[in-house]
Amino acid sequence: MDFRTKLNLLPDAPGCYLMKDDKDQVIYVGKAKNLKKRVKSYFIGAHNEKTTLLVSEIRDFSFVMTNSEHESLILELNLIKEHMPKYNIRLADDKTYPYIELTEERYPKLKVVRKKKPSGRLFGPYPNVYGARETVRLLNRLYPLRKCDTLPKKECLYYHIGQCLAPCIFPDVDFGSHIKEIVRFLKGDTKDVLDRLHKEMEEASSSLSFEKAAEYRDMIGHIEETTRKQVINLSDFKDRDAVGYAHDVDDVALQILMMRQGKIVDHHHIVFSYVGDPMESALSYLQQYYESVSLDEILFEDSFAGEDLSSLFKKAFIPRRGPKKHVTDLAHKNAAYDLMHHHEIYRHKDERKQEAMRELNEIIGRTVERIEVFDNAQLFGTSPISAMILYENGFDKNNYRKYHLKTTTDDDYQAMREVTYRRYQRLLLEEKTMPDLVLVDGGLGQVRAAQDVLFELMVDLPVAGLKKNSRHQLEALIYNDRSYALLKHSPLYKLLGKLSEEVHRFAIDFHRKTRKKKTIASPLDRIPGIGPKRKRMLLEHFETMDKLKNASDTELKSLGLPENVIKAMKEVIS
Repeated sequence: MDFRTKLNLLPDAPGCYLMKDDKDQVIYVGKAKNLKKRVKSYFIGAHNEKTTLLVSEIRDFSFVMTNSEHESLILELNLIKEHMPKYNIRLADDKTYPYIELTEERYPKLKVVRKKKPSGRLFGPYPNVYGARETVRLLNRLYPLRKCDTLPKKECLYYHIGQCLAPCIFPDVDFGSHIKEIVRFLKGDTKDVLDRLHKEMEEASSSLSFEKAAEYRDMIGHIEETTRKQVINLSDFKDRDAVGYAHDVDDVALQILMMRQGKIVDHHHIVFSYVGDPMESALSYLQQYYESVSLDEILFEDSFAGEDLSSLFKKAFIPRRGPKKHVTDLAHKNAAYDLMHHHEIYRHKDERKQEAMRELNEIIGRTVERIEVFDNAQLFGTSPISAMILYENGFDKNNYRKYHLKTTTDDDYQAMREVTYRRYQRLLLEEKTMPDLVLVDGGLGQVRAAQDVLFELMVDLPVAGLKKNSRHQLEALIYNDRSYALLKHSPLYKLLGKLSEEVHRFAIDFHRKTRKKKTIASPLDRIPGIGPKRKRMLLEHFETMDKLKNASDTELKSLGLPENVIKAMKEVIS
């Protein structure tokens, strides 16, 4: 069946469509009230640059009908997550703000978390982890919640200083009143806590405990400063976001003002080019953004009027008047400003990256999306290491790898052979995804070393080298025994320069940590059964290695060391 016939047979029904390239890879997922009209629209008339580029890569498509447009919204999100198409708007990373969690246990405790599916009640998010930890530290001092992860067999120091009710020895203790006060504080009602701190500061000052009084003063200052920084306050102490929206013929701008406990504490903004309808692209992004976020409400500005927001977001509102309307107007004002200035500052950022990848594809002779980059490091033959970074539409730091070299100390070619063999033999054994391109930090010698290993493993991967000049600056790309000079300020030069800088940074950081670890190494590190705690205990008790060598078995047993550990230690240090 030819492409045009397939277009004409599309149903006049709601659903999702999947655009595919010549490799049958899904490159775009969209939803439609009418599949026939929407899919046909891509091949009729003029479009913006991104849509034109998308259409040029489409070789086939498939579709899934749904009972309603609401169902297609949910399906679209699922399909985007499953296929991760390169033309869909995706969140840049999974970074989240820290939260304070009040655990839902018989004996609750407070802790700072970043997890998306907590086991207890969450408060926040907080703009930075320091503020969250300081808040937890303050509350743990003021309220006697459980501090330990597992209940000990007897009361601990926290009980004796009045910071724990010791459920380990008083199992029927009730935390109810303390929990209510903590919840009130975390929701923004700080008056009682401030009054209590003022009182304790005055009592400490009266008893001439000036250091303690100063500590209470600092706590009060921290709370007051945090409150003073907020620009807009609402008296209901709710957690909410206000979403602003603006668009032109090429781009969509979103501005999210984050209001926590009734106060604006941060914002999130993004400007991106879109395919199809700008409002649908904005809603698609926001669906992904809010999927794992729990708020009291989300406020949308007037541009979203007419959209069925309740089917996409929990507790979504479009305020028409009052303070909440002012917050959404501010969000819109910021979004419009971002959009107006985006062309001046970031206009060609995505285009430059796409141009760089197209130029790289032409040199390599195939489509390159997933790139693994290697660099080696050693200092006069000490602590030889290799490092690998992964680049796929951005740096994927979760898949960076570190290697302690075992077969050489100062031979860079052998180092490249070893790390290439270890990396790709493992990928073969584990049947994991191979990269589209291997980049090595070096010239023709390093490239050939990696190629020899891949040939032995029967792995067909292109290998290129990042050649540096005498000042260690990138000057050329080595591929197929040919040197491609890189023009400074060209998109490809900037892309490869970023890859070179990142792998070098990662390798040097790893090498420094390796050298530092070896510098502070001890014979005790080689003894099975002696970990960091026992090592610290032994060094604190005996002070010197000579005293430890002369220690009797009886003395060592008195410190809690098992006989097999004592025997192994004597063999190593004697």
